[in-house]
Amino acid sequence: MSLWKEFSKGIWAENPVLVLVLGMCPTLAVSSSVKNGLGMGLATTFVLVGSNAVISLVRNLIPKKVRIPCYIVIIATFVTLVDMLMKAYAPAELNNALGIFIPLIVVNCIVLGRAEAFASKNGIVASAMDGLGMGVGFACALMALGGVREFLGQGTLFEYQVVPHWPNFLLMKFAPGAFVVLGLFLAGMNRIKMRRAAREGRAYTAPTDLNCAHCRICSLDAPESEPPSPPAAA
Repeated sequence: MSLWKEFSKGIWAENPVLVLVLGMCPTLAVSSSVKNGLGMGLATTFVLVGSNAVISLVRNLIPKKVRIPCYIVIIATFVTLVDMLMKAYAPAELNNALGIFIPLIVVNCIVLGRAEAFASKNGIVASAMDGLGMGVGFACALMALGGVREFLGQGTLFEYQVVPHWPNFLLMKFAPGAFVVLGLFLAGMNRIKMRRAAREGRAYTAPTDLNCAHCRICSLDAPESEPPSPPAAA
């Protein structure tokens, strides 16, 4: 598979927000403006690229039974770097807006899912491109959601007043507005895919390999055989 395909799949075909529907907590919480979405997207992209590359590099050295704790330690290292860099150089308003959601990248299912589903099975360059594509797709989705919410809520984009005297639409500033806009985005994505399938003369079905079980993080190795149960006492 080409590096371009590894990169581009995260932007559209396997977009973590609009297709896989992952990372909903930061998506709904910080997409109140384009600036917040861009900041969260860039931070997550840095963690995705760095953790994917390192996990791919050491994947053959990590015992299978402790792979998830090891992945979390690696991811936490990059999240700590991002958090320190943002505290040092990012605007105070952005830090306050993102708040706890930067440290919570450690448990973001997008990052851990790519580590298990891709980085642990592929080379370092392909894994880095996969992380970059997923990060860019995540950032684009957050910015799109933030742009719609910011414009409808205040008539601004990047805090610039696009429409003067725009009445404040408070729904768009809070979580219910995020649910409404995200629902419309997901409906639009499904509509586009259904129309594309109809043009190709086939029925649209969701890919079975893009469900929650794809990363197998939650799966437990079942024992090969279990001893028979003792007979019940008479």
